[in-house]
Amino acid sequence: MTVYKLLLGGIMALCLVSCQFTETMELQEDGSGRMTLEMDMKEMMAFGAGMDSTLTKTDTIISFKEVLAEKKDSIARLPVAQQTQLKKMENFMMKLFIDPDTNDMFINIFTDFKNVNEANELMNGLGESSGFMPGIKPSSEEKQTDSEDFMGVSYSFAKNTFVRDAFIKDKVKHQNQLDSLKSSEMFLSGTMYTLRYTFPKKIKRSSIENAKYSADGKTIEVERSFLDYMKDPDILDLKVVLEK
Repeated sequence: MTVYKLLLGGIMALCLVSCQFTETMELQEDGSGRMTLEMDMKEMMAFGAGMDSTLTKTDTIISFKEVLAEKKDSIARLPVAQQTQLKKMENFMMKLFIDPDTNDMFINIFTDFKNVNEANELMNGLGESSGFMPGIKPSSEEKQTDSEDFMGVSYSFAKNTFVRDAFIKDKVKHQNQLDSLKSSEMFLSGTMYTLRYTFPKKIKRSSIENAKYSADGKTIEVERSFLDYMKDPDILDLKVVLEK
């Protein structure tokens, strides 16, 4: 098993067993904070779908910066645009936890940012770094699909207003991805994509009516079907206005 197939080839794994995604953000008043993409693969482990029987208990944090430094010679041979994208990923970390005895498997990609705009790279840059992480050896087929490049997300925070905007980057790739998921829709029905954002002030209002809020009013949580999100990324667009 390679980390690549679990992390960036998640769509393929989801064709067999459900996985749960949670996108979290902790935002400070000065616009800094931490962004995390959490992947809970416990169900996948329980069913044993696509898992290698040689899996061992793992609890580690991997620095993208260190890995990219080790792979600098290979990176130097890439197109300049790809090198630039990889450079943006230097501050990212990956926490990998696997326990075959309890069927637990979690992958968290996270980064601290000084400005929320930097969080854009979490969703838009992972594909470029995939082939340089430990144990990652994408196949020629995986290299050609570029499935990670059909959607994008942008974030902004100004004047007490936070905006998350998801969008389709390439309509052809997006449609190709949807076509590839058609035969797996019933397996994906239980897969959810959750947003969980914590702000420095109490939330005054949001653009999503059925959102959940924490007792202190500073955290909002929104859950949607992963499949629905893939079909229409706008369903997780979010605008939050904070109290002054």
